[in-house]
Amino acid sequence: MGDARIVAVGVEEEFHILDLTTRQLVPRAEEILQHLDGKSFSPELLKSVVETNSAPTADLLALRANLLDLRRQLAEVAGRLGLGPAASGTVPILDMDLLDVSRDARYEQMTEDYQLVAREQLICGAQVHVDVADRDLAMAVVAWTAPWLPMLLALSASSPYWMGADSGYASMRTLVWQRWPTAGVAGSFRTAAEYDQLVADLIKSGVISDPGMVYFDVRPSAHLPTVELRICDACPDVDNVILIAGLFRALVCRAIEEIEAGGQAPPPRSELLRAATWRAARSGLEGDLVDILGAGPVPARAMLRRLLEEVRPQLEQLDDWELVDNLAEQAAGRGSSAQRQRRAFARRGLLTDVADLILAETRDVPPAGTTIGAAPAVSAPDQIAPNLLERYQPTGYDEIVDERGAVRPQYRAVMRTLERLGPDALDERVGARQAEQNDRGIVFRVDGETADRPFPFDIVPRIIAADDWSVLSAGLRQRVRALEAFLHDVYGERAAVADGIVPPWIVNDAPGLRHGGRAVPGEAIRITTAGIDLVRGGDGGWLVLEDNLRVPSGIAYAMEGRRLAASVLPELGPPSGILRLDGVPTMLRDALVAAAPGATGGDPVLAVLTSGPADSAYFEHKLLAEQMGVALVEPGELLADDDGVHHVADGRRRRVDVLYRRIDEDELFAATGADGAPLGPALLRALRGGRVSVANAPGNGVGDDKVVYAYVPRMVTYYLGEQPILDDVPTYVCGDPEQCEHVLANLDQLVVKPVDGFGGSGVVIGPHAEPYQLTQVREQVLADPRRWIGQEVIALSTHPTWHDSALEPCSVDLRAFVYAGREPVVVPAALSRVAPPGSLIVNSSQGGGSKDTWIPRR
Repeated sequence: MGDARIVAVGVEEEFHILDLTTRQLVPRAEEILQHLDGKSFSPELLKSVVETNSAPTADLLALRANLLDLRRQLAEVAGRLGLGPAASGTVPILDMDLLDVSRDARYEQMTEDYQLVAREQLICGAQVHVDVADRDLAMAVVAWTAPWLPMLLALSASSPYWMGADSGYASMRTLVWQRWPTAGVAGSFRTAAEYDQLVADLIKSGVISDPGMVYFDVRPSAHLPTVELRICDACPDVDNVILIAGLFRALVCRAIEEIEAGGQAPPPRSELLRAATWRAARSGLEGDLVDILGAGPVPARAMLRRLLEEVRPQLEQLDDWELVDNLAEQAAGRGSSAQRQRRAFARRGLLTDVADLILAETRDVPPAGTTIGAAPAVSAPDQIAPNLLERYQPTGYDEIVDERGAVRPQYRAVMRTLERLGPDALDERVGARQAEQNDRGIVFRVDGETADRPFPFDIVPRIIAADDWSVLSAGLRQRVRALEAFLHDVYGERAAVADGIVPPWIVNDAPGLRHGGRAVPGEAIRITTAGIDLVRGGDGGWLVLEDNLRVPSGIAYAMEGRRLAASVLPELGPPSGILRLDGVPTMLRDALVAAAPGATGGDPVLAVLTSGPADSAYFEHKLLAEQMGVALVEPGELLADDDGVHHVADGRRRRVDVLYRRIDEDELFAATGADGAPLGPALLRALRGGRVSVANAPGNGVGDDKVVYAYVPRMVTYYLGEQPILDDVPTYVCGDPEQCEHVLANLDQLVVKPVDGFGGSGVVIGPHAEPYQLTQVREQVLADPRRWIGQEVIALSTHPTWHDSALEPCSVDLRAFVYAGREPVVVPAALSRVAPPGSLIVNSSQGGGSKDTWIPRR
């Protein structure tokens, strides 16, 4: 065996054939097979199933490419007949009376012998073969791999529906399969000769007719020099097949190494192994599995991590570790196919939705082990989504459609899935999304209004290229470090002003300059959370548009956008390699802990500080508090005194070390505390004395107004001694007479903004403004030039957005979040904000929405 790299692996996949109109299982495999080569495609027992056979290979990515190509060929031929392949253990819709056995003497004899058992084999599996030429060695390998087979079954579980109803099992296929007299757990055999004798005796008994009918969960293949894994359901997601193939090959390699080193396989415990198999079929990845060594129940995800560590040396030897580890993380994050199918059914109670999900996942798969690069081969990129994109006409740089009108490679799988669903289904999903939002309270409130609005989420996801994200992350960390240094300087010695980097009036007249900013201890972190807004210009390049250092919002909506998308459009679940969002609350908590006063003893006590349910982002405040497991408090519940700050509730006082401030600081310091006295003075004394931290710090507004923005590149060089990584939008400061003259002479060509504006308020976009608006803003600039800036108009990139039953090119920006604990960390949850059609304003208060944002792992 020697070098593990030479071990080849191959896969046989079985596919149900569904009618694309009724989504019903149909006996039309023979029609499809007439148009496919007999080497790679073959019939199965029932006329409703086609089997594909991959070429053996030592490379998992080559195996994946081969499986995708076979799926593509099968889907194209089937599609021309109005049919589609469905890779799942069972399918939800069938009529037993319409189904029949393939015209083959062996299959006909099996049906005669086994009757209902054979006729009810309306199931599909995926078999993995690993090259082991020596049959005695193969038999020894079987014993070594057996304890891990239930884990592999749980990964594949894709058959919750049986005969039109939910079976209660994740893999009902397993129970149906085990009705064969020779299926299930294999016995213990010392040599291949013992195994061959058993097979001969079974044939002699008349129970089976040939060696191919030995259906043990793992066995030496009846027709190839391999060890064959047979326990798994067919998998809609090809990445699950590759994950299982990679893990099983590593298990085989590990077994061979142990055998050659003289090791002994774990003692056979057939009864417990059968119980473990049943448990895996019942629970899939969503429950506990059985540790057959006697340790009791173990969560499936913990068992998967244990398996990965068990075979990590072999995976590394095979150069498979990174790919398999990523695929395992994806599988654990998405859950089993069975769970996704149940979720699809729960939305509307329609089995056709389940079938549509299986069909879509079987066909639409982006590449594994890559950063969402080129999609599976298509005959002509221009023909992807011809119906949805028929009238789609962007006027500038579009992130999905290139200048030729072709779908960019990283979006091909997404657009194929949307095209298959079609406008009616997409409208239904939008309705389902709105209903779920209302049920879950995913809302916001516009200032001045009394009613909540559902936060707008678009159904078309946005993908940020890995190379782009790498550069953006480095630039964002750099920018926050420079702004942190500037804020310390502003409330300290003001060296940047003395050295001429920033004019004195910009600091002295800054709307965000606050006396309370001086109460923050010198060693404190001032920017615990930052929201940096970025845009792509007409050439696709990235620019920083705005810094938000006071109370940046949106992170919870980014997380909820991912959950909503997975719920209402599971066909578009983020593929392999996309950064997950479930760790974001922990990242925020870690940053807040790092902001605690130095004198804090033990674990700091955190709280989210909100103005209450009337706050426009109260949903976010509540969600973040829940996710971090900390209190959500209002100013009236706080008591500040010489002992520090306490949360007063239910007649008890609880110390608070860090207040995560989600309230305007002026409102906070003017509020009344729990004792009825003004909260501000006592809170500032506690802050100055190091008895509490407020994150973000008071006075941060001086660092994110729109005049200071123009000087951030200078700050990067001055404070850090580095060249800026990210570019800004060219900006003209009206407090400078020459720059003001330029702005006034070009009002109709520039974007004019108030220095302290937010939410798009007060912004005038010259090329789109009415004459009276230009006159008004001219008068305002002349009256107080230091309160205004002008910026070049950036032709924002557009992104297809579902609006009035069609895709419209809508302008988008990106709010990226940076958490600054010991070092700034860029959060993997970014909020893509989208403007209404024809507008450049993305703010939700102005009618904008958001998109689920996929950020690939490098």
